[in-house]
Amino acid sequence: MAKNRADGKLLDALRVPEGPVDLSAYDPRATTGFEGTKDDGKVALEALGDEVSDWQERLFAEGRKGGNRSVLLVLQGMDTSGKGGVIRHGAGLMDPQGLRITSFKAPTPAERRRGFLWRIRQALPGPGMIGIFDRSHYEDVLIARVRNFVAPPVWNRRYEQINEFEAELADSGVTILKCFLHISEEQQKERLAARLDDPTKHWKYNPGDIDERELWPAYAEAYQAALEKCNGPAAPWYVIPSDRKWYRNWAVTTLLLETLRELDPQWPKADFDVETEKARLATT
Repeated sequence: MAKNRADGKLLDALRVPEGPVDLSAYDPRATTGFEGTKDDGKVALEALGDEVSDWQERLFAEGRKGGNRSVLLVLQGMDTSGKGGVIRHGAGLMDPQGLRITSFKAPTPAERRRGFLWRIRQALPGPGMIGIFDRSHYEDVLIARVRNFVAPPVWNRRYEQINEFEAELADSGVTILKCFLHISEEQQKERLAARLDDPTKHWKYNPGDIDERELWPAYAEAYQAALEKCNGPAAPWYVIPSDRKWYRNWAVTTLLLETLRELDPQWPKADFDVETEKARLATT
């Protein structure tokens, strides 16, 4: 029998402590907070569906009746870490009308001229919505740093700009849930090989992934810096062990569920007299 956390503690268990971050200390095959098999994990994920959907609808209704709260789920990770899989399996449990999913690619020249946070602001979830970012503003201290797209003084300033931006979002009613999908170098190699072996997955493969893979140590260093420097109380980081896809999907969805529980949105009260409307309806 699988046992999983239903007491709101996975947020505590996977949260990155303040201070220096050493990703080698995190086991990417861990199943923190879950006891059971792969099949158990898949069943447990499906079992979250009714509750997470209910909380999402409550938040959506709150937003439609004047509430200003929303949730922003940020997914970051190396290629093949499973950002799309989390969206497919986790977000698939929820009502699409309450979701806003944005996948960030390389910025266009016009976007670069406006500053690195401009396009992020355009994609933020409105009141009552759950926004999901497949990559995010963190690309500007990750690939921009590793690939030397901007000078070190520029990307160094961005950490504080990100902290100020996220604090601003929190003050405006956006709850930020930042998940780093942590996979091993060996697991990434297996997943890339699987894409090459399966013609139905060739569309997922990008020859540039090998070039990025060769920069693994530099990316690890960049991620460690981002997790350390942008880990304040308004928007902490969570490291999600992601070598096991089933666990990754369950863990991120559980964190989202626990976040919604803490927000505790309530059904808006009727702004009309219910009994009067019942009587009016009966006469039609």
